[in-house]
Order: sequence, then C-alpha cells, then structure tokens
Amino acid sequence: MTMHRVLTTLGCALTAVLTTAWSAGPPAGPPTGPARPAAATTVRTHDGPLRGAAHDGYRTFEGIPYAAPPVGRLRWAPPRPAAPWSGVRDATRPASACPQAAGEVPGGSTDEDCLHLNVTTPDGAAPARPRPVIVWLHGGGFTTGTGSSYDAHRMATRGDVVVVTVNYRLGALGFLAHGGLPGSGTFGLADQQAALRWVRAEIGAFGGDAHKVTLAGESAGGYSVCAQLASPAAEGLFDRAVIESGPCTGRPDRPFAPSSVPLSTARATGTDLAAKVGCGSARDVLACLRRVHVSRLLAAQDTDQQPAYATPLLPRDPAAAIAAGRFHRVPVLLGGNHDEGNGWAAGIVQAGNPVTPGTWPDVAATFFPSPGQAKAIVREYPVHRTDGGPVFGAVIGDADFACPTAHTGRLLAAQVPVWSYEFADEHAPPLTPGAPPFPLGAPHASELPYLFDLGGRPRDLTAAQHRLADTMIDYWTRFARTADPNGPSSPHWSRQTALSLAPDRVVPTHTVRLRHHCAFWDGLG
Repeated sequence: MTMHRVLTTLGCALTAVLTTAWSAGPPAGPPTGPARPAAATTVRTHDGPLRGAAHDGYRTFEGIPYAAPPVGRLRWAPPRPAAPWSGVRDATRPASACPQAAGEVPGGSTDEDCLHLNVTTPDGAAPARPRPVIVWLHGGGFTTGTGSSYDAHRMATRGDVVVVTVNYRLGALGFLAHGGLPGSGTFGLADQQAALRWVRAEIGAFGGDAHKVTLAGESAGGYSVCAQLASPAAEGLFDRAVIESGPCTGRPDRPFAPSSVPLSTARATGTDLAAKVGCGSARDVLACLRRVHVSRLLAAQDTDQQPAYATPLLPRDPAAAIAAGRFHRVPVLLGGNHDEGNGWAAGIVQAGNPVTPGTWPDVAATFFPSPGQAKAIVREYPVHRTDGGPVFGAVIGDADFACPTAHTGRLLAAQVPVWSYEFADEHAPPLTPGAPPFPLGAPHASELPYLFDLGGRPRDLTAAQHRLADTMIDYWTRFARTADPNGPSSPHWSRQTALSLAPDRVVPTHTVRLRHHCAFWDGLG
C-alpha cells in the first residue's frame, strides 16, 4: 500500500470516528414490534396509512419506504416503487441503515432493505397550509451514514418547515459499475431521485409544499446535490439547493473531498471487487455477485467510493457540467468551514505521522506527487517548529474544500443566484472525545450540530453558539421558503460576498482575516 493510500485510509477512518461521536445509535435492523410513543398521529399516503409520533410542537414519521427493497435480483438495479401495505404501518422508529461497516451505526448494518426516509413536520403544517420542504442527504464518503442520525426538530419548529432525511445505497452496493449493468456507478444517486419523486407525490399529506423543495446535504451529501444539479434525470425534482462542504469541483487527486470518476474507472474498480469475492471468472459475474453476502462485499470494497459519470444518470462530471453551464437553474446556498482539514490532519498526526519541518516535504509529496507541486506547497505553507498539524490542515482545507468551494460559487453565480458562507466558530464543540494534538477550530462537519441534534443528543453549546445556531436555521429555512436567506431578524447576507458565521459575529468575510491561499491553488492546477 502506498503512503498516499495509508494516509487517505486514516482520514476516512477518522471520518468514521467522527460520525460515531454524533450518533446515538439507530438500530441496525427494522422495527420488530409496536412502539409506544407519547402520542400517535396518522397520515395517509398513496401506499397506505402511517402512524407516527406526536411531540411538543412537531410530529415525526420514521422508516417510510420510498422504494422497494433492493435485494435479490434488485441488488444493483434502479430503484423500483415500494409495495403498498394494508392496515396502519408503524412509523415511530427508524428503519435499517443501508449496509456499512461499524461507525455511525454501532455494529454496522448488513440489511439491504434500507430505502427509507424520515419526515419531521411542525404543528400547524397541513395540506391546506403547506410548509416549505428541506430534503437532507447525509454525508459519510458514500460509504457510511444514515438519515435517522439527523434529528431535525429544531429546524422544523424554528423554521416552520418540513424536513425529510433520506437513506440511499452506499459503498459497492450503491456505486458498483460493470459492463452491461444498467445504472452502473449511480445506484445511490438514483435512490436520491426516487426519494425526491416520493416527496413530490406524498409530502402534501404531511403538510409540505411539493412546489417548494430544497435539496440539501453535507460532504458526500453536498456533492450529491452537485450531482443532482448536473443530472438530466433530476430536472423538476427540486427548487433550491444547499451545498455544505461538498464542492462541485472536487477532484479524485484531492482525496479528502468527495468527487466522481469516469465510468471506465468505476468499471475497473468493479472488476477488482468481483475478483476479490470470487466472482471474477464466473460465467455470469453479476449473478455471482448477487449471491455474495453483504458482509463479504463490505470487507472487499474500496475505502473510497465515488459516483460514476459518463453514465445516463450523470452524463458529465459535475465540475465540467457546471463549468459549461449545463445544470438545473435553481438558487443555491453554498459554503464550508474555516478549518475543514484540521480534523484529518489531527487524526493523521495522532496515528503516528508527525508533521515537522523535516517531514513536511515528504508529507506534501505524498499528497501532491506531480513534479514541483510539493516544493511549491512547502514554500507557500512553511512549517515551523510546532505548527505542522495546523499547516497540514490548512493545505487539506484550502486544496480540497475552501478554494474548490469558492470556484464552485463563481461558476454557479454566472447562471443562478448564489449565497456563500463560511462557518467560522473557532470554538465549535469537538465531535470526538479526548484532546486533539492542536486546536481544531471549525473543522469538517462542525456546523452540523448547529442545524441538527445529531443522534438526537442535546447540543453542548454556549449561549452565543445557541444564538448562532438559531441564526443559521433562520437563514437556511428562509432560503427554503423564499429562495433568499435574508430577513428582518438577521444580519444582511449579500450575494456579492460570502458571509462569515461565528458566535455574535455574523459579518461579510471581507471584514475578517482569512488565510485561504486560493490564488496559489488556482495557479498550481
């Protein structure tokens, strides 16, 4: 294994640790008996009635199937409609997470019957008085995550919106490519589109406005929003877009941010997977693969997973599609965090890879092997005696997130309204236990507890951070309502400059000192 692969794997492992820290542990299996919520509430969908749970100011409906279980011959098939049910279906507990290794889901999951979603709706929302809808796509590197980790009741009640969180196929089950296999490389993206079609058809029964749907996501979920912007098949399925820490111009050679790969590359990965699980020489490779147990597929799949382009669902790399102006014309709210790379840098340092003036050239060359790049990076980002970790974090953050996000914003803004932000709470609550080797500031995913109760856990925020959380929810939900985040209760957000989001300091970024070296990265190529 190359050092590049070792360090990338360490970074992915750190992401799994982070997601573990958020989660209260949704069950790996489906509900096995009737739940006993404090109060029940019923909604009728086209597939049948659902019994949800009534809470103080909001209602939840969990584990709703939006597509048929992708099992048997439907493994690696485009999503099919869910079967109707008779009687009242219990929707008071989350259903299974899609198959994944242990991490965000304690013990992992091997249950392929996972194409479910969850709805949180505020009291007062009704078909006669519909509310805007936010559809949330979770992150996790296209290998981990589940919609039920995101408790959306604060967003629903404060913002007066309906929130839908979605499961979609992950890993090799979501993105396998093979010659002659329809949907190759994009099954997870197709699931997201099936969920959006379900929202258009059904959300009115929950008090949601099917004509005001915002597609939102973070990290791999944010990049999924980019892919849906570029997918012809997603036309008309959503009306606004929110992209958090998942820039549309991600590249495979910048391995910490999500990206897509050509279909040819995805097929080569699929061929390797088939060989690893003993199906490479089978007469019918796909039939053989469909008989392989999920746990064996999870063990054999690559750590890195990406959607494939040059496919019917995703004809172009999202970066190329957006640069060419070939994307759906919807308003966009876009941003990232000030210290995106620090979490990965800290994990790599703690794993026994110190960044010192002596090791820094080799570390830089590991990630940027093209001739001359590492030397240029070492000159632009010098490491002194004790600042190696933060400098390495700044390189990861600038190269993979901050500068691609700024580039994405410029490309989108040439065609549609764009509001850009940078989450900059330097004292954001840590997502993992224990002391990091250096202060992390506002690393990747640190904005999420300001929008959601991750795993249903109460937030550990100061009074000023609570105010920032309320401000962010106000911005996000006003954008969902009017396609403009501005309102009388929050500082003005101009489309001409990004907004810096910090406790008691929500100001345009040009008024604060930023350290991103985007001109350098633009010149480096």
